[in-house]
Amino acid sequence: MITTLNIFMDISQAFIEGGPLGMSILTIILLSMLLAAWKAPNWVKKLGIVALVIGIIWTMQELRMVFDDVLYEYCDSISVRGLMCGGFKCAIIPTMYGMIIYFISLIIRIIQKPRI
Repeated sequence: MITTLNIFMDISQAFIEGGPLGMSILTIILLSMLLAAWKAPNWVKKLGIVALVIGIIWTMQELRMVFDDVLYEYCDSISVRGLMCGGFKCAIIPTMYGMIIYFISLIIRIIQKPRI
């Protein structure tokens, strides 16, 4: 049975696995976008694009860290395949979050667009 506590635990774990700094930046952009929807509607799509780009940049930075670990073999007791799979799993979280923010910006823009 899925409980509310389990959902919040999964979200907080994904937030930490995705990198607290990058995920915090994306969350600030999300909050700014929601505020812009009310005060400056022209900025909504631009903030969504910024969130998507930052998510991709953050993913590339995390993948670089994974490849550094594999290259310098910091993890002697862990298989390279397990390290790569775990690294990819954690690295795609910011991109997915950025895509969700961009999708929300498009929905807000559609709702706010004047009818013809």
